[in-house]
Amino acid sequence: MTYPPPSGGWHDPSSTAGPQSSPPADPALPMAGNPVPTQPTPADPYASADPYAGMKSADPYAAAGYPPGAYPQPGAFPPPPAGYPGYGYPPAPKQNGLAIAAMVVSIIGALGLCGYGLGGYIGAVGAILGHMARKQIRERGEGGEGFATAGIIVGWISTVLAVLATIAIVIFIVWVANQEPSGYGSTTY
Repeated sequence: MTYPPPSGGWHDPSSTAGPQSSPPADPALPMAGNPVPTQPTPADPYASADPYAGMKSADPYAAAGYPPGAYPQPGAFPPPPAGYPGYGYPPAPKQNGLAIAAMVVSIIGALGLCGYGLGGYIGAVGAILGHMARKQIRERGEGGEGFATAGIIVGWISTVLAVLATIAIVIFIVWVANQEPSGYGSTTY
């Protein structure tokens, strides 16, 4: 940790020259009395005579070393066809709303499987909506085929799992009902 110097300046007790002595002069440093000798440097064999040779280009944003005209100039490409917004890509087809609804309802049905599996019956509605959406997509040329297919697959899978869960619950209830009571209500003396 360093402390600030006293207000009168710093004084080195081992110094005999007094409180304002200067350090000894370094002969390598240029001072008024001793100039620094210069050493001859060898010429760079790879240096160009023109230091800006690689930077000259007609295009100010072109990389160094590329000839002018290496990049397409504005107007080099034909304009996009009429009726197409953008750069020649056709507009995306309109998404079928029924296909999106089929996927959403099927996902809700799949999540409904968590409630003893009985909520999966909602998936049948999603699967039916998916079939209707695929028919509309073929007739109208709309987009959303993937949404409709996902709604059909997820909807039928959740419906099958709901049917299996219902069968398992019914079997369990019948099994429990056929069990004899053990200890409750039996009066054996």
